[in-house]
Amino acid sequence: MRSPRVLIASLLFAVLGVAGLWLAHARATPAPTVHRFDAPAAYALARAQVALGPRPAGSAASRRAAAMLVGDLPNGHFEPVPGGLRNVVGSLPGNGQQAILLIAHYDTTDVPGYVGANNSAAAVGAVIELARALKADQRPTDRPIRLLLSDGEEAPPGFTDFVSSGLRGSRAYAAAHGTAIGDVIVLDFIGNRGLRLPRESGSDQGLWMQLRAAAAKVGEASVFPDTERSEILDDHTPFARRGIPAIDLIDFNYPCWQKRCDTMRQVSERSIDAAGESVLELVRELRR
Repeated sequence: MRSPRVLIASLLFAVLGVAGLWLAHARATPAPTVHRFDAPAAYALARAQVALGPRPAGSAASRRAAAMLVGDLPNGHFEPVPGGLRNVVGSLPGNGQQAILLIAHYDTTDVPGYVGANNSAAAVGAVIELARALKADQRPTDRPIRLLLSDGEEAPPGFTDFVSSGLRGSRAYAAAHGTAIGDVIVLDFIGNRGLRLPRESGSDQGLWMQLRAAAAKVGEASVFPDTERSEILDDHTPFARRGIPAIDLIDFNYPCWQKRCDTMRQVSERSIDAAGESVLELVRELRR
């Protein structure tokens, strides 16, 4: 039996979680002023992943998810990751300059019943739809685009050091391809209602400023406030530590992080649209 102090703390935590969810609903995400990114399709892709149930790295459900997603990326194929995992990768050709890399992870936290709708099925859907929009807009002189749906971003049970135990897919990709990459954009928690994305301090400041300028152009400036939060170790970290400009789109105030409430009920098509249109504008500018 838990002590009264523990019970009071648990009740307070629950109240704060409900308050966080209420604030997210009350703080609306603006509609973009351009419509080049297919948010309904990205939302549908998130729903299809969630329908597979929990997808921790190496599980049968994770492998089914990878098999479903690989055909959605241009030039999609698998790349092995140590420990029996596999990244889903794709590419759009370019004129030979260093590539722009878009990343989302397709594995889920190893918590019973956890389906990872915002962390990060929504981001996987967004990366796939970004690839489709960029392919339709492609010119021969553009920089190449690379796409990575990383496996093993979440650390396995019992880990003690996230950098060495988690980020397995992005660490493998950075080691194999880092010299060919010029800019890295990670999409993680981008589907929750009331989306707000301050710069986390591990994200390259110059590239983040370009993202904020791109967001302003498509009517999404309020989603990217001129504020900063502490560093978050994520799939951009292996690249940033190699000196490659890298940024991470993650609303870490999301109250359902690593909780079973991270379902499609928390995901907003409008939030996916805000992130997708902003990143699409940024990549269009970077590639040219």
